[in-house]
Amino acid sequence: MNRRIYLDHNATTPLAPEVVAAMRPFLEEAYGNPSSLHWAGVPARDAVERARSQVASLLCCDATEVVFTAGGTEANNHAITGAYFARRGRVSTPHIIVSQIEHPAVLEPCRFLESLGARVTLVPVDRCGLVDPDDIRRAIGSDTILVSIMHANNEVGSVQPIEEIARIARDHDVLCHTDAAQSVGKITVDVEALGVDLLSVAGHKLYGPKGVGALFVREGVELVPLLHGAGHEAGRRAGTENVLGIVGLGAACSVSQRWIAEPHIRDLRNRFWQNLYAACGDGVVLNGDLMHGLPNTLSVGFRGSSGNAILARLPNVAASTGSACHAGAITISPVLAAMHVPEDVALGTIRFSLGRGTTVDELDHVVAALVEILR
Repeated sequence: MNRRIYLDHNATTPLAPEVVAAMRPFLEEAYGNPSSLHWAGVPARDAVERARSQVASLLCCDATEVVFTAGGTEANNHAITGAYFARRGRVSTPHIIVSQIEHPAVLEPCRFLESLGARVTLVPVDRCGLVDPDDIRRAIGSDTILVSIMHANNEVGSVQPIEEIARIARDHDVLCHTDAAQSVGKITVDVEALGVDLLSVAGHKLYGPKGVGALFVREGVELVPLLHGAGHEAGRRAGTENVLGIVGLGAACSVSQRWIAEPHIRDLRNRFWQNLYAACGDGVVLNGDLMHGLPNTLSVGFRGSSGNAILARLPNVAASTGSACHAGAITISPVLAAMHVPEDVALGTIRFSLGRGTTVDELDHVVAALVEILR
């Protein structure tokens, strides 16, 4: 197979043409500092505020509740550490609840806070990668300050019952944060319907630029800033705004609103799975739940094979595996381990994540190539 096929959109997405067009003036001529009050600064400030409204429109929140960051990782760190430092004086041992399958951008800040005296509980997931809200209810105690559960998993696409989890947290006066890096732009993300207090966005996951993101902070929620300096972002995030990236993020949120309701990608993904299963039978195993998962994500394990070895035979197909090789030892993904995926399936797991430009012809080529390799 000589053609290049990109099926790794959960890792990053190409820039949408509308995003490139929106950003171009800020590469060439609109160079002002948005904090400046003169003729060069005012257009930059207006562009930032326009983008803030575009992000807010996608999330169904007020523009004043949007804080721009340098990406999803910073947004997660700001939410988690900001909540910890704002609430740690209220309890003896601040307690945080997360799931076993969170992204490192959530797990690592929690580990850092453990070194400062926090207690962290990792709730399990079932074989579809879903958290049981009752586990959250049982884990909450008098010292719990934050529940952070991702909206959609980056590896298997499972979409969590955030509405119920947030309701439980609210009933106990506990903040609820969700890492929505993988869901924003793919499915409807309405912060009012979800009921969360904090929500993280990553620009490069929804056809926007890398190095920019946003954090939704519900009005009235107190966070200690992650970055300290001048009073940018209404005093919530110091540092001159990345106008170029912010404009791109705003444009990406705007165009995403037109795409979410379209069934095109889900139909493609389902057809891809049906063809794979028809060709491989019980030799291929589905990880996760297609009906309740992200519409673009297909995680499959080729039983008894190596995902890394399969992709090595497909150098022109961009996809991700469910295992990694470190110092000669192969380890399976912590997400698949938490889901109790059998080792012979986990080692052969490949995640295919489709995008706006994915075609039927490309997927048919991949299926035919996989069948040839597995023979």
